[in-house]
Amino acid sequence: MRLVTFSHGGPQKVGVVDVDVDVDVVHDVTALLPAGAGVLEVVEGWAELGPVLARDAATAPSVPVDAVRLHAPIPTPRRNIFCVGKNYRDHVLEFGRSGYDQPDRSQDMPEFPVIFSKATTSVTGPFDVIEPHHDVTSELDYEAELGVIIGVGGRGISREDAVDHVWGYTIIDDFTARDLQRKHKQWLLGKGLDTHCPMGPYAVSADEIADVTALQVESWVNGEPRQSAPVKDLIFDIPELIATLSAGITLQPGDIIATGTPAGVGIGFDPPKFMATGDVIEVSITGLGTQKNRIG
Repeated sequence: MRLVTFSHGGPQKVGVVDVDVDVDVVHDVTALLPAGAGVLEVVEGWAELGPVLARDAATAPSVPVDAVRLHAPIPTPRRNIFCVGKNYRDHVLEFGRSGYDQPDRSQDMPEFPVIFSKATTSVTGPFDVIEPHHDVTSELDYEAELGVIIGVGGRGISREDAVDHVWGYTIIDDFTARDLQRKHKQWLLGKGLDTHCPMGPYAVSADEIADVTALQVESWVNGEPRQSAPVKDLIFDIPELIATLSAGITLQPGDIIATGTPAGVGIGFDPPKFMATGDVIEVSITGLGTQKNRIG
């Protein structure tokens, strides 16, 4: 099931997108849900609400997707997004060569997952304008990533059980202020500026994805291909990330894990190709749609 948060001349609503028709439509399923429920609450109450949507969504009022505004599927996550750095081998190499790695130009593969977070206020819609924050940064970069949405929470989740805790997937652009990342020698400020986490367009339930490792993660800047790699190339796979995070942190329904980015980011070029006002970044993942954001 493809869930969206959308608006159509009014407040935000929850929708189910149907792509198996001549024109993609979004069914407004807000009336089928408890009052005030958003996609986050749907994920949390999936055992009860999932069957209701599967049964009745197709009969709910619909409108063409192109006629609505799509917001991030989970516009305000419960807490910061968990992110993973240096999780594709070729990206580790380009990051090390770039000089932006700290404390040195290491091209060694990480021994354990590198975890950081993005502030909830960094989340923005899949077609919204990204704020350049010229007052604090001049080195804007993009990172196309698969986002994993936790369904059933828990602590101490094993690799073997991890798949049972995945509700589904979305697209994340881990947009980054590289100069802040390098200057502060940690990643929270460089990764967490407002609007620097385009999400969506869809939150896709896991049953829609036959093999998550086969999904292709891709990006383009102003139409120029930049990144392309399958999820199977992750150094630390999704079960390992869930086991690592949950070892001492209780994961909650609706938590989002951005799994890492392939090679081809702006700092991977010599000289770096930073983004400027008016540039457009597109990110696509097989079966999860495409987001397209312009730099303001």
